Amino acid sequence: MNTLSTPPRYEIRARQTATTVTVYQAYRPSIGLPAARDGRFPAEWKRDRMTWIKPSFLWMMYRCGWGTKEGQETVLAVEIARSGLEWALANAELSHYVRGVHPDQATWKRNLRTTPARVQWDPERDLDLNPLPYRSLQLGLSGEASRRYADEWTVSIRDVTPLAHEVHAAVRAGERERAAALLPVETPLELPAPRPVLPAEAPVA
Repeated sequence: MNTLSTPPRYEIRARQTATTVTVYQAYRPSIGLPAARDGRFPAEWKRDRMTWIKPSFLWMMYRCGWGTKEGQETVLAVEIARSGLEWALANAELSHYVRGVHPDQATWKRNLRTTPARVQWDPERDLDLNPLPYRSLQLGLSGEASRRYADEWTVSIRDVTPLAHEVHAAVRAGERERAAALLPVETPLELPAPRPVLPAEAPVA
C-alpha cells in the first residue's frame, strides 16, 4: 500500500504474481478447514449462491473481526488465476445505481440481473479497522462466475487465520510497525481491459 501519498479513490490493490491474484474470504471451520487442507472448496460450499471475494486483507479483517465473528472463524487466502479475475471484472455490473455512470435505473437493474459478477466499493481500512478516504474492491460472484471461481480459477487455498490473529495481537499490544510488516504486500492491479471503476467525481452510496 502506498504510504507516501493517498492512493486513487477507486483502485484495485492485491497480493499478486504475473499469473495469480490473492483474494480473501472467511468461513466457519467446517468449510474453511477442508478447503485449506484440500486446496479446493468442499461439496458443502454452495456453487449456486453468490460469494464475495476481497483483495484487501485489512478489509477482510474488518468484515470478519480478525477471524472472531461467528461463522467467519477461518480466514482463507485464495490464490486465483489472474485471467479469472479479469473475466469476472469484464462481466460485472456495479452493485448500486450511479447517476452519470448508468444511462438510467432500468438499464442498471437489467444488467444487474444478467451479469454474473457485482462490483462494490467500500472504504479501505487501517490497522485499527477505521475507514480510509479511498476505496477497496469487493467482488460478488454468482452463477457461472461462482462455479468458475471454485472449480477453475482457484490455484491454492491457505488458512491465514494464524496471521490474522498475530497481526491483531500486535495491534492490541501497540506494536504497529510489527503489525504493518506482517501484512501481505498489496500493489495496484494492472488490467489489460477497461474495468468497472467509478469516476472520481461519482457519488457513492
